[in-house]
Formats: sequence, C-alpha cells, structure tokens
Amino acid sequence: MNSNPQSLRQLFDLSGRIALVTGGSRGLGLQIAEALGEFGATIVITARKADELDAAVAHLARARASAWAIPVDLRADGAPEAVIEAIVKRHGRLDILVNNAGTSWGAPAEDHPREAWDKVFGLNLTAPFLLAQAAAKRAMIPARKGRVLNIASIEGLMGHPPHMPGTVAYNASKGGLVNLTRALAAEWGRYGITVNALAPGYFPSKMTKGVLDIHEQDLVARTPRGRLGGPNDLKGAALMMTSDASAHITGQILAVDGGASVI
Repeated sequence: MNSNPQSLRQLFDLSGRIALVTGGSRGLGLQIAEALGEFGATIVITARKADELDAAVAHLARARASAWAIPVDLRADGAPEAVIEAIVKRHGRLDILVNNAGTSWGAPAEDHPREAWDKVFGLNLTAPFLLAQAAAKRAMIPARKGRVLNIASIEGLMGHPPHMPGTVAYNASKGGLVNLTRALAAEWGRYGITVNALAPGYFPSKMTKGVLDIHEQDLVARTPRGRLGGPNDLKGAALMMTSDASAHITGQILAVDGGASVI
C-alpha cells in the first residue's frame, strides 16, 4: 500500500515544473501549452517564427500561464541541445518535454523528393530524439524524474488512405516516433523518466488544411465520434501524460482520434 497517498488534485498539479512544448505557437502545441499552463507549469514554447511565438506567449499570459519563447529551427545543427541548455541555464531544471513540432509533405511514394524526406525526418524524428537525449542527460537523469511526451499520429499506426495524397515520409517518421517512444521508455524507466506518445487523428490546423479542404466530409464519416478533433481534445490526455497521474505509465501510445483508428 502507498504510505503517502496523493489527492487527484495533487497528482495533476504541475506547479513549479518547467515544460518545453515544441511547435507551441499554434495548433496542437498551443492547445497542450494551455493545458499545462493552466495546471501550474511554466511553459517554454519554440517555433521558427518569432511573431507567432510572441502572439502565443501573450495568449498564454491572458490565460494566466507563465510562458516564454525560443525562436528556433530545430533541424539546425546543435539547435535541440542549445534549446535545452537555455532552459536549464534559466530555470535550473526541465521537468517536461513535449515533442510536438512536425511537418509533412504530400507526394506519391514513387515521386517523393529526397530533400523532402530529409526535411520531414529531420523535424519529426531526429529533433525529438536529440531534444529527449539532451533533456535526459542535462536535467531528467540527474533529477531522477521526468516526463517526455511525443506527439505522434494515427498515421504512424497504420497505412494511408489510398484516395488521399500520399504522405509516406510523414507516416514513416511518425511510425519511427512511436517506436522511439517505446525504446526510450525501456531504457529510461530506471531513472524515473516516463516516455509516452499521443497519436492524434485529424484536427483542423495549418498543416492539415489542404487535406481537410477536400476530404473533411469523408474523414468525419469514417470517424465513430462523427467529428474532427477540437480545441480541447488533447488537453486531458496531455495533462495526464505529463503529470504524476501517469507515474506508472510508460512506453504507451494513446490515440486521440474519435475512434478513427479502430475501424
């Protein structure tokens, strides 16, 4: 029996914790940042565009969340390590890493450009690994505690609808992120670090706009819940996976897709 039981409020409380959310200036990243900030975490967000980051920090401040931003291209040499170093230098710790930043490229597999493949893998898989590696080495292993949450996709759990534009690099990179999650969880559990992933279905965003403009009705029809993801649908899952409520959960992939991946 646990000799020091915690209340549910304590289990979900992130007060005093430092959380990095990559790609946090809009879309799913900003939604996750809102959730973690509401429960007390100090939020660091990254993205390439400084003006979008400034708007996101102001938005979080209006929601009474403490946040600051680092403009960065995470594909650049040394960028992931520099981001982690900047956070640890400022706060002395990093408790939560949310690897959300990602990109895609639409092309038939037989014609997919090599440079596009490298771009997608650089942001969707290489950067998350380097960020997790630096966060673990610099902050989480010494602290004997940490939460890593990778934002994968249901496209990393299955093939791709053949009537839609091909996204072979995206699917492959997200599949790699799924197994990176499992591999890191297996290695780092002994350090008190949990590594999990969310696999969202289709949410309206800048990245999905082109697909949804054409295929939204079909995608909704194929989803048991009968709708796309909304502005609050990742919040509860992200909060659970980054708080003490998930202390005994690691290496798991949670689909947040309205049931689309079960049919």
